[in-house]
Order: sequence, then C-alpha cells, then structure tokens
Amino acid sequence: MSRKLRISPFRQCLIVTALLLLACSTQAAGLLTPSDGRLPALEIRDHRVDVVIEDGYAITTVEQVFVNPHDFDLEAQYSFPVPNQGTVVELTVWIDGAPVTGEVFEQEEARQLYEQEKAAGREAGIAEKDSYRTFETRISPVRARQDAKLRLVYLQPAEVDTGIGRYVYPLEEGGVDEARLAFWTANEKVSGTFSFDLRIKSAYPVEAVRMPQHPQAVIGQHGDGEWTIRLANTTPAGDLTITQATDEGPASEFTSNPGSSDVFTLNRDLVVYWRHQAGLPGSVDLVAHKAPGSQRGTFMMVITPGDDLQPIVEGRDWVFVLDISGSMQGKYATLVDGVQRALRQMHPDDRFRIVLFNEHSRELTPGWESANPETVTHYCQALLAIQPGNGTNLFAGLDQGMKSLDADRTSSLVLVTDGVANVGETRQRRFLEMIARKDVRLFTFVLGNSANQPLLDALARESNGFGANISNSDDIVGQLLAATSKVTHEALHGVEIAIDGVKTADLTPGRIASLYRGQQLVLFGHYWDEGMADIRLDGRISGEEVSYETRFAFPEVATDNPEVERLWAYASIREAQQMISNFGEDADLKQAIVDLAVEYGLVTDYTAMVVVRDEIFDAQGIERGNRDRLAVEDAARKLRATRSAVSRRVDHQQPMYSSNRPSHNGSGSGALDPWTVLLLLPVAWVCWLSGLRQQNPGPVK
Repeated sequence: MSRKLRISPFRQCLIVTALLLLACSTQAAGLLTPSDGRLPALEIRDHRVDVVIEDGYAITTVEQVFVNPHDFDLEAQYSFPVPNQGTVVELTVWIDGAPVTGEVFEQEEARQLYEQEKAAGREAGIAEKDSYRTFETRISPVRARQDAKLRLVYLQPAEVDTGIGRYVYPLEEGGVDEARLAFWTANEKVSGTFSFDLRIKSAYPVEAVRMPQHPQAVIGQHGDGEWTIRLANTTPAGDLTITQATDEGPASEFTSNPGSSDVFTLNRDLVVYWRHQAGLPGSVDLVAHKAPGSQRGTFMMVITPGDDLQPIVEGRDWVFVLDISGSMQGKYATLVDGVQRALRQMHPDDRFRIVLFNEHSRELTPGWESANPETVTHYCQALLAIQPGNGTNLFAGLDQGMKSLDADRTSSLVLVTDGVANVGETRQRRFLEMIARKDVRLFTFVLGNSANQPLLDALARESNGFGANISNSDDIVGQLLAATSKVTHEALHGVEIAIDGVKTADLTPGRIASLYRGQQLVLFGHYWDEGMADIRLDGRISGEEVSYETRFAFPEVATDNPEVERLWAYASIREAQQMISNFGEDADLKQAIVDLAVEYGLVTDYTAMVVVRDEIFDAQGIERGNRDRLAVEDAARKLRATRSAVSRRVDHQQPMYSSNRPSHNGSGSGALDPWTVLLLLPVAWVCWLSGLRQQNPGPVK
C-alpha cells in the first residue's frame, strides 16, 4: 500500500529556498588569479574598514595587507563591487614603509604609466572602474616573501528614506559577468585580522541602529545621534566591557569573552540600518564648502519633506515583471519573499499581473487578477515552483508587462531584476522610447551588486518612478514594505527648485521629476559670494499646483566639509554619463567627464588613479593635486572627529514645511512595521507566514 507524502507549505518553502541557495554561484570581493591556475594565489592578511556617516554623506576607508608567500614577485589584483553612487577618491600604497598617494589621469595614460613602472620593477598601483560593475585595484610588485599595504577611500551620499538610513559595504559581486567568471578565480579569505567599524554622527536623534545579518556586531550609543558599530573576527585579550543600546531599553553593559581569530570571507555584503526619532520636522539642511578668499562655493542641499502626501484610496493596477534568468540563481528566493509580501499588502480593489522573463517573456497570470487572499496564495506557490535559468531579455519582459494596461486606472509596474540585459534589445535608448509610450510608473528593485544601475535609474526617472537597490544581505521584505507607502500615497510630480538672491549654477540633478513619500531631495551646485537666498520648491499633487518656500543664508566661508566639492563633481559626472548611456558616446561629454575627474581626483569610466614612487612623480613633473586635496579633507575630518555632530538645518526661521517628516512606526493594529521586518523576517519566516495565511487568512498578530 502506497501513501502520498504530504509536505506542508512551510516545508515546501524551506526546501525550495535551500535548493536555490545551494545553487547560488556568486563571486565575491577578493584577490583575482586566472582560473586556469597558472599563477599561484596571494593572500589577504588584513582587511580593515572604517566608515563615518555624517552631514549627509559617508566616507569609507579600506586598508588591506596582501602577502606573497612565494619565492618570486607577483602582481596583486583586487576587485570589489561599485558602491551605489560611490567614487574612489584615494589610493595610497606603502612604498619603502611610507604612504604614497595616487593621482588621477585619463584612463589610457594611467595604464601606460602603471605598466611602465611595473615593467621597470618599481612599485606602482592603479585603481580603475569597470563601468557599473566593479572597482579594480592592482599593485606591483608584491615582493617575494613580503607583504604590500594599500588604502582605498571612497565617498557616497547617505540619504535617509522615511526616517530610516541604510549603508551597504558591498562585498558580494552580482555574478552577472560571464566572461569575467570564466577567467578569474577570487581568493576571498582574510587570513589575519578583519574589522569593520562604522560611526554615525547625526544632528537629528537616532533611536536605533541595526546590523540584522550580523548579530555578533557590537553596537554602542554615545549620544542622541551618535552611534558606533564594530564587527571583527578577533577579540582583544582580556574581557571587554561594552555599552549597547537597543529598541527594548536604554544602554546597558555586558562582558564579551575573548575569542580566537577566525578566517573572514569577503562574500557577503555588510548592511547597516539606523532609524531616526519619530516626529522630526520636515527640514532643509545645507552643507557647504567655501575657502577663505574664494568667490565661488559648493553646496549640498538636502530637503526632507513633511508628510503632505495623502493615501490613494481608489484601486490600482500592478504589473510585477520578474527576472528568472540564470544570473538570478541564489537571488530568486529573495525575490519571491518580497513579491509575496507586496501582494499581501495590496488594497482589496487592486488588480495585478505577473510577467516572467529570461531569454523570453511569458505571463504567469492569465490577465488581470483580483488581490484576494486565495488568488495571492495561489500565485505565491506558483512562483516558488519556478527554477531560474538562461539569459536575460529585459526588453521583452518590460514590453510584455506594458501590454494590456487600462487607461482608466492608475498603473504601476514593479521590475525586480539584477539588471543586466544580455539577450535581445540592449540599447538604452530603445528602453527609454518604450517606457515613454505609456503612462505608467516604473519602480525598479535591483537585487545584488554589479547591476546595470544606470539603465534602471534612467527608466525609473523617465516614467517618474523610483528605484531601490537591494543587497542579498538586506531583507527584501522590509525594503518592499518601506516602499509601499510611496506607491500607495500621492506623489509630488514636476518638481522644480528656484533659488533667488544668491547666484547659483551647475545644479545637479538638472531634472528632478518626482518625489515620493519619505524621499529626500539632494541637490548639489555652486554659489557665488554669500547672503540671504529665497528657496522655492514647486510641483503638482494630483494635478494641483503646490509650492513650498523658505529663506536662509549661504555662508561667506565654510571649511568643515571640503568633500562636498568631490560629491558635486561626481554627481555632475553621473549625469553626463547618463546622457552618454542614453544617446551614445559624445566626445565633448566624455572630455568634460575626464576634465572634472582629473581636477577633483575621481575614478570614473574614463579615468584611473595611479600611484608611483615620489621620485617618478617629481621626474615627470606630475602635479600632486589629489595629494593636496586629501590633506585638506583629512584636516577637516580630524577636526570634525573632535566634536559632536553639528546641525546643518537652515530653515529654522522660516520652515519650508509645517508638518513633520514621515517615519516608520508600529501602527498598533498588529501589522509588522518595516523596521521590525528588517530585523526579524528571514526567508523561512515569510514562508511560515504564507502557510498561516492559507490556514487562517487574515492579519498575522
């Protein structure tokens, strides 16, 4: 007598998730050697990361020591994913025991200089950018039986969304470059010391800080807006007393026992969240740099709107366009998690379709489906049964998703992908033309690193939508919940900024498009002289014109934040690069990028940073502009480190917003708020919720 084996929905989810994770074949940050094994592997002995998040941007410093255990000299080639909006501003290599800082050149000139020094057997280093995928650093030589030390520093904006900030230290490559995967093998092990230290300095109170995927991280609070995180594979000798604060209560002390050194693997992103105190006002912050005696200054204006966007009460149409290509192996379980939760958050009057694509596209749903519990459960199970494979025809997927839209209903298209189109149409201009044909908001969720972020950002901007990056170390459920309030609330469209009273120019972004609930607007630009300025933000909410105004002074001298100049330059470069991606390479735009990058010491698609011995810099008459700029930035950074966070809010006297900014709070109804989800919901937990819903549809308490 035979019996059918019945597997519960929870176990089904666990089995599918386990199979998908086992199938994961990802590349990680690490030392690269050819896959055929002709060259011996070097060793990463030490990897130390220091991050400071302050005044709206993050400074990440990475120091590494490479070891050559062999009897002959070798070149070290280190690769790591490009951080979102991040640009390398420093490469320092220790030569004869002393640090030597690199300078930026046009890429081909930089490569020639590096290869010249390498061929001569003299110490040299180079940092390059492989488009949107990776930063590549090479050092030659790593002497036989010796080590080599380098320091890499990069800058990026640090925005807060609906009261929650997020920082990602990217270590896991996306696994989307097949040629690269075939040629290189990465040694991703840190044999000696690994440490990750992050400091948050906020003038706005921070209630909690979390590193959900690394519960062993030590979190300490040192003031209302000042927190630290430490993650390391070693514990100092002797017991260590640590102060840690949590959501559940005030700071407390506990003792950490000494531990032994463990090998750390650079294959998993490090993700940190912080949450601002609820009830903070909408605000305008200004971070500026203007050297004494200079007529022109540079500014970063951060506008955090009040909660003026109302919920949308009528039903909406949702099209989920989901990537099931081979590069999604290991990410697909994360994708299904998020889609399940998003479907369950839909309004009863909403409708949805699900489109899948790899080499071809197909619709999982037979047209529009109502978002009732039974239908949602059915398609969640259908998604779990799918195995990713084959290439990525992103164009076909979007084209399929845009069919059969109802002109009488508000339509939103949610694209979840790792963002690398390699089959069918791949020209960015054709994607933009397709999006422009329909009145649809496109919301892009990019899974993993090394995705084609420029393409996806352009598509979201063209449709007045928005995009979000999601690490495999994130909880995609929490991220999608955090986005829910954006697509279920009104948006401010046609946004324009006017600044009168002070001369400004070179503003970026040049086109702002839309602002969604909880989003900040970050504007860079130049200003001349100083004095009071009138600021006006105009836009439309549900077709009606609205304006927000304030008035404040631009400073005559400001020296606390010289890094703002580089942030402005890189934001301008990204806009120019976007135009090249949209319309093809333009000689003038390319030269403008090179000129900006060389002046401000930035590694871009067209420039690289080179380190050679000081006497070579001198012999070739190479100006040390980046070295001098770094000295100014380092002095300012050390001064900031000696004091508490400084408020950069400038609209105290005439607030731009009368309402508080939106924030994530528990609703009190038993629903899980996004902050809680970010902390608590791994893959299996969401699957368990799915099983509960089948047995007893309704709110999960």
